[in-house]
Amino acid sequence: MMGAGGVTGLVHELVRRTLTLACAESLTGGALSSAIVSVPGASETFRGGVVSYATDVKASVLGVPREALAKTGPVDRAVALAMARGVCRLMASDIGLATTGVAGPGPSDGHPAGTVWIAIAGVCGEETQLLHLPGDRSEVRSGAVRAALALLERHM
Repeated sequence: MMGAGGVTGLVHELVRRTLTLACAESLTGGALSSAIVSVPGASETFRGGVVSYATDVKASVLGVPREALAKTGPVDRAVALAMARGVCRLMASDIGLATTGVAGPGPSDGHPAGTVWIAIAGVCGEETQLLHLPGDRSEVRSGAVRAALALLERHM
C-alpha cells in the first residue's frame, strides 16, 4: 500500500509539485482530512474537505446527481467519482479524493459492512476502486483512509 514516506511523503510531494488537494468524505467522517493535516506544512497543499455523511449533502454540496443517488444509493462507483470531482470544483483544488461506503456494523443500502468506494479526480487523472474491507467499524474506516492515501500515491 503506502510507501516508506507515508502520508508525510505524500504531503511533501504535493507541496514540491505545487498541487492542491481536497477531500470529500462519507464513511471516513473527516479521518482522511485529519490524516493529511497531521503533517506539518499541510496548509501549503490542503484546501479543505467536506464530510458529506448524509446522502442529500452529497447532492446539494458536492453536486452528485440526485438521479444517480436515487438509482444506486451512495455506495457506488459513479457517486464516489462525482464526489471527488465535486470537491475539486468546490475547493478549487487540483486533486480531489473521495470515500463512500458502509463502515458497519451491519449492512446499509443493500451493501455489507466493509463495502467501500474510493475515488480520485483532477489533474492527476481519474480512478475509482472498490474495496471489501474486513474488521469492525473502526478498522473499515482506517482501511478506507489508508486505501485513499495509497490511491493518491499511485497518481503522484
